[in-house]
Amino acid sequence: MTAVTCHMVPLLTLLLAGSPSTVSSLDLHRYMGRWYEVARLPNRYQNHCAGDVIVDYSLRNDGKMALRNQCRTTDGKTDVSHAVGHVVKQAQLKVVFLWPFQVDYWVIDLDPEYRWAVVADPDRSKLWILSRTQQLDPDTYQGILKRIAEQGFEASRIAPTKHSVVH
Repeated sequence: MTAVTCHMVPLLTLLLAGSPSTVSSLDLHRYMGRWYEVARLPNRYQNHCAGDVIVDYSLRNDGKMALRNQCRTTDGKTDVSHAVGHVVKQAQLKVVFLWPFQVDYWVIDLDPEYRWAVVADPDRSKLWILSRTQQLDPDTYQGILKRIAEQGFEASRIAPTKHSVVH
């Protein structure tokens, strides 16, 4: 194989694999509340976030979700953004930060007790590992990374999120 062909094999594998799989069941009421970002695939939307990433979910009266995202910026300030989300189909959500732009938000892995979750988009360009606590035990985290890789994500690119204040 030529060098070009070798680099195309992972891309071809992803194209043939389709989108990542979502969890089979998502109880929105249990999903609501505070989540800490434990790690993420680097993305341009969060380049200014140095750490302390938190997202709070709540159900609105119209059945949609309100999201409040917060992070500590690279200059030490707190950045807060708000969004609205809705279920498209089981475990596949759409989130709007700035109308009319919607972001796919798929829950692809979830602890049965809702202690942690993995959220991604269908083209595998974004991924977040979330937890009800600021850290996951090493075995749980490694298990998540293994399942992420099995779904076609580059687990080696996952960047841990720093938390400076213990909650």
